[in-house]
Amino acid sequence: MKRRFYNWKKMIVCSLVLLAAPMAVMAADATPDELYDNVWRLINTKYVDLSDNGQVWTRWRTKYQNKLKTPEDAYVAIDTMLTSLNDPYTRFLDPKEFAEETSSIKGSLKGIGVQIGLKDGNLVVIEPVVGSPAEKAGLLADDKILEINGVSTKGINIEKAAELIRGEVGTQVKLLVKRKDMEPLTFNVTRAEIEVKAVSTKPPIEVQIPDDIQYIRLTSFISKNASSEIRDILIKSRDKKGYILDLRSNPGGLLSNAVIMSRMFLRPGETIVSTVDRYGYKDTMKTGGGKITNKPLVVIINKGSASASEIFSGAMKENHRATIVGEQSFGKGLVQEINKLPYGSGVNITIQRYLTPDGNDIHKKGITPDVVVKLTEENVKNKDDVQLKEAIKVLQGQCN
Repeated sequence: MKRRFYNWKKMIVCSLVLLAAPMAVMAADATPDELYDNVWRLINTKYVDLSDNGQVWTRWRTKYQNKLKTPEDAYVAIDTMLTSLNDPYTRFLDPKEFAEETSSIKGSLKGIGVQIGLKDGNLVVIEPVVGSPAEKAGLLADDKILEINGVSTKGINIEKAAELIRGEVGTQVKLLVKRKDMEPLTFNVTRAEIEVKAVSTKPPIEVQIPDDIQYIRLTSFISKNASSEIRDILIKSRDKKGYILDLRSNPGGLLSNAVIMSRMFLRPGETIVSTVDRYGYKDTMKTGGGKITNKPLVVIINKGSASASEIFSGAMKENHRATIVGEQSFGKGLVQEINKLPYGSGVNITIQRYLTPDGNDIHKKGITPDVVVKLTEENVKNKDDVQLKEAIKVLQGQCN
């Protein structure tokens, strides 16, 4: 059986809001039928809403019974079954994909260091990792990747594209890229061991940051080190008058990071986020300790700010702790759980919806900034970061 790849007609970011990964109880030498049935049972007991798309889930349990001869057969069958949910965030990961996701959480990757997504049917660069081969080669956010090593990306999905881009350290990948109204560009990028540092104090477009303001750019919540990196900067910059946290094009990551970071800015007893499971059970997460600073905060978001970025932004906005500047965020209000399976594979399952402190469901809606500022192509071309400039202006007004 050949594994299928699906082209979801929306932007899908590589990093998801995830809970801590529980281990699915199953023998390591499970048969392909047992692997398939285990995933069916996990969905049947954990998925947030099996009635959402008129699903008759029971029909899938015996659909491939005694037809699966190899693990690869089970992978194809599981992919097909999960696709029926019409949820791009509930997905099966084969051993290679699961290992890569685990590496991302640990904070290291092998590749060129680029976040990719599907937007309007096109494979696009969400954001190159700071200091990565992709950034050094000159790849930019919103670049359309037309070919990978001569293979067209038309109809490709993220997993397949990532598989083509990754490879052994020291080898090269050739990318054909379309940028705005320019002729296609060719990039030969050398793969490397990427230390995923989620935090930077350097803006993506050079802007003079006043000495009394601490600028922090967080590119992902996926690394388990993200919250500790933020904490270290906040502690080292206690002499600053205020903070700008840049979450633009941050696709999200670990739910725990969003919660821990929120506690650094909020007073004890304030609501960070609530999650609602398939039974309607609502679990509200509030702050306890961990607050580091009372100083003014401005958060910058854009259409690429998703999931954990929106949890943090929503908590800051609705607790009146920060001013949100920029553009409407992506709108991902779902929480996934990582489940480890036999053969080194895994499955991410949407198990909850989340609500902002005021009870708002932002799925497919996003967070609305307090101060709306659009960054146009002309701004980018002229290296004029009007969003960051406005954030500085807002923060200076609060500090004076």
